[in-house]
Amino acid sequence: MLSKVLSSAVMGIDGYLVEVEVDVSFGLASFTIVGLPDGAVRESRERVKAAITNCGFAFPVNRIIVNLAPADIRKEGSAFDLPIAMGLLCCMGFIPSDKLKDFLLAGELSLDGSLRPIPGVLPMTLAARDKKLPGVIVPEENAGEAAVVHGVQVYPVKTLAQTLQFINGDLQIEPLKVDLEKVFEESSRYELDFADVKGQEHAKRALEVAAAGGHNILMIGPPGSGKTMLAKRIPTILPPLNFDEALETTKIHSVSGLLPDKKPLIATRPFRSPHHSISDVALVGGSVPPRPGEISLAHNGVLFLDELPEFKRGVLEVLRQPLEDGMVTISRAAISITYPSRFMLAASMNPCPCGFYTDPTRECTCTPTLIQRYMSKISGPLLDRIDIHIEVPAVKYKELASQSSGETSEVIKERVRQARKIQQTRYQRDKIYCNAHMTTGHLKKYCQIGEAPGRLLENAIAKLGLSARAYSRILKVSRTIADLEGCEDIRAEHISEAIQYRSLDRELWAT
Repeated sequence: MLSKVLSSAVMGIDGYLVEVEVDVSFGLASFTIVGLPDGAVRESRERVKAAITNCGFAFPVNRIIVNLAPADIRKEGSAFDLPIAMGLLCCMGFIPSDKLKDFLLAGELSLDGSLRPIPGVLPMTLAARDKKLPGVIVPEENAGEAAVVHGVQVYPVKTLAQTLQFINGDLQIEPLKVDLEKVFEESSRYELDFADVKGQEHAKRALEVAAAGGHNILMIGPPGSGKTMLAKRIPTILPPLNFDEALETTKIHSVSGLLPDKKPLIATRPFRSPHHSISDVALVGGSVPPRPGEISLAHNGVLFLDELPEFKRGVLEVLRQPLEDGMVTISRAAISITYPSRFMLAASMNPCPCGFYTDPTRECTCTPTLIQRYMSKISGPLLDRIDIHIEVPAVKYKELASQSSGETSEVIKERVRQARKIQQTRYQRDKIYCNAHMTTGHLKKYCQIGEAPGRLLENAIAKLGLSARAYSRILKVSRTIADLEGCEDIRAEHISEAIQYRSLDRELWAT
């Protein structure tokens, strides 16, 4: 007898339907799975057999063939346990074949027949909705994640026996509903706040400008000056995620198996801070089978690289293309997968190996050659993609002991939100969303400067030793500063402030 059950698999961060065909026929007892299964899929034979037996059914002593179609795409993971088991029960006569056609099933079976959660349920549910399937049956722990998708009924189940009873109509299970407004309200709160940071008003201003324009930022300062503390609070002043951004972010974390417990949707901007010993594969994604890397997990959020020169040169260089394109393509012999990676890069570093080159109270023990070698670990092409370089000096005792607190993240976020609205209106006909993504054509169109600002910029390039690549970066940052003030034109004071954010382009750092 032949039965067919619909399931789903994930390629990259997108789901696609898989038809699980189960055939039970007379012959020598065997259980074969075809359709390019990986090790986890092949092992489902043992899990399915034990689960069916422990649920009180006699496992058929026949020739069993399971085909996962399309057969030319490699299948991975344990999500096919449930559809294979239900297909077998259908062939054994426990389920009418016409009752399986309206459901997509996915789930991992325990040996006792209970269901375990699986990664990638959100893209699977989206695939079911796109194919206009009326229902999805998934493990109870995954139901909240699947239920954020409108247009498809999500039925949570705990065991194989419960799934059988529900499909046969012997058990009523109400489809799970998720209140998205409540999810956003509960999940979009940050524990950190800029009001916790003492002093560093200049650095806070630079971070506000970076958040308003989507600019990458590099903080340079001695140990203990608060660089990491500031970086962790960047997501709190970024504009809130809209539903489409939240859905895409959640898909990436879902396929990686990193979705937080009891949080069906990621409603806050991600903050990823990998250790400097990370490999290039772990950073950009890859391995076998391909998985999203840290830059994709930071999509729509912040990637923080602490102690930037300590990262391997090759690891830093692979960042160049994702920073430019907002996506990364992983190519292997049999497959090519593209992951989104539109993130804001925040990095920090010491001014020298010992950390005290610019500290007025502590002596630096590094030689000029050692400092030059340390700074040269960051290549020019990577530095070219960082719009803002800001010096973060050590905090004075008077500021640390002060009882007064600065502006809260919510106050800063409101200014950032207003600046982003201006940019969305300006670029509504272009394929960019903020000032940091402007091309040369956009600079000519939107960053026209008058005689006085132009003369100021010319003098700065000549006297401060600013590099040629700093020119366009200064214009982009100036445009953001003007947007924060609601100004249509870029004025001299906007250019002046933007020039201050190019520390590493000055002759000071080249000596």
